[in-house]
Amino acid sequence: MKFRTVAAGIIILSFLTGVGLAVLTTDKNVPVYKESSLYQKILNEKDRYELKAKDAVIDSVWKKTPGISGREVDVEASYRKMKKEGSYKKDHLVYKMTRPDVSLDDLPPAPIYRGHPDKKAVSLFINVSWGEEYIPEMIDVLNKHQAKAAFFIDGAFANEFPHLIQMIEEEGHTIGSHGYGHKDMGRMSRAEAADNLKQADDILFALTKQKIEYFAPPSGSFHMETVEAADELGMETMLWTVDTIDWQKPSKDVLVTRVLNKVHNGATILMHPTQVTVDSLPQLMEGIRKKGLQISDLPKMLSEER
Repeated sequence: MKFRTVAAGIIILSFLTGVGLAVLTTDKNVPVYKESSLYQKILNEKDRYELKAKDAVIDSVWKKTPGISGREVDVEASYRKMKKEGSYKKDHLVYKMTRPDVSLDDLPPAPIYRGHPDKKAVSLFINVSWGEEYIPEMIDVLNKHQAKAAFFIDGAFANEFPHLIQMIEEEGHTIGSHGYGHKDMGRMSRAEAADNLKQADDILFALTKQKIEYFAPPSGSFHMETVEAADELGMETMLWTVDTIDWQKPSKDVLVTRVLNKVHNGATILMHPTQVTVDSLPQLMEGIRKKGLQISDLPKMLSEER
């Protein structure tokens, strides 16, 4: 009798458990919360806010171009967050970042002209082989406007003005190479270019104790052997998409208008340490930001983050 009673109890318990599970799941074993209107709303809306990751490529015009991350809506996390509020709010969507399949490091040597065209940012490039008297004020203006720049330093200049290079580095700006002696790299053999870059690299490393990762050829003169020589030393070759032409000493209004008329997503803006550049920087940076563009340091510009 006791056995029958226990068996009957087990049968009843199993039945009740099954009924309970039926309440929590559908016939397709899908949790009931996934059938809620809030969950379905998130599913229906998520495609509007997701972005696909894009690979780094070598473009026919712009050459080596960074990739950019994508984002997917984390439906489960978004549901949990919105459930507490009791309603759908797009600002409460939770995202997961997705990385491109191909990064800059996966590509063969090639010059880089710009950041990804979807990135709402620009970078300031300052080529330095003269103009030492303007550098402290230029750094001061950049700091006041909370902007970082990439200073491409000539090795001979660094040898003569080491305190300026250390000042630039201490203020958190990126230091790149401008070769040694402002020579025409486009006329050099691969071996000559490598020797020139190594000479500058040794001086810059001695002053900063940082690996130099970027190189800007003087006057933009180069050929593929130049790029390959820089690559062998662990440096990306950087060029520009917007030129201030400040070495011609234009007026401040001309310089600012010239840049703001051409600036774009991912732009790299070339300048030098000159008086007109120092005078123009505040208005120039304000104008860039009014266009909805950030002023980004070079490593961040080339990164895959949006």
